[in-house]
Amino acid sequence: MEKIALVTGAAGGLGQAVAARLAEAGWRLLVSSREGERLSHSYGDRHLQVVADCSSVAGSRHIFEVAKAHQMLPTAFAHCVGNIRLGALHRLSEADFTACLNANLVSAFHTLAAFVGALRDAKCPGSAVLVSSAAARIGTPNHEAVAAAKAGVEGLVRSAASTYASNAIRINAVAPGIMDTPASTAILGTTMGREAAARQYPLPGIGSPDELAELMVWLLSDKAARVTGQVWSMDAGFSTIRPLVR
Repeated sequence: MEKIALVTGAAGGLGQAVAARLAEAGWRLLVSSREGERLSHSYGDRHLQVVADCSSVAGSRHIFEVAKAHQMLPTAFAHCVGNIRLGALHRLSEADFTACLNANLVSAFHTLAAFVGALRDAKCPGSAVLVSSAAARIGTPNHEAVAAAKAGVEGLVRSAASTYASNAIRINAVAPGIMDTPASTAILGTTMGREAAARQYPLPGIGSPDELAELMVWLLSDKAARVTGQVWSMDAGFSTIRPLVR
């Protein structure tokens, strides 16, 4: 059976890394973003490209309508849509909070719903991996919006994994620390900011999207056939251990 995977947020740094690793592993790809120009610039004429805003029901369903029209049924789904909105609770604007929820949680909910719906209709097994954050697991100053959104993603993963286990649909998540992607430019854009971010981890440094992509592709593969309902941390120990004070 041909292996077909969907990558949403495919124009971003993590999305591109995941797509590259899936392609290397022999998957045929459907890549989606709401930014068509960035999508075509990233992939040229490679893969089936769908411009859609998956933070809406209509946008999520459109992705699978296009897939069906091309006789493609994705059985693996990597949701790489997200943004970072930083700011203390009392200062964060309503617009920023809404944008954070839409990008990180609402998009995950609607696209996962469309994915499992398509698999159930086809009576086909599959696997999905969503992206949480270390900020959902440990209190981090000025991360209230993204922490709330990503904590919702983790709850979604556990509940959906329970609901669809009987359909042989596996659903997991990864929870990285800060990664060197365009989304983190506001934090890592200066030498001082980059050095400060790197020092906060028990294993100092900045995460790579390629490292996280490798874990995500493994979770989508048959090698992880017994793994579902889990959130895998890749945060250099940030959320679980206290660094040695020197």
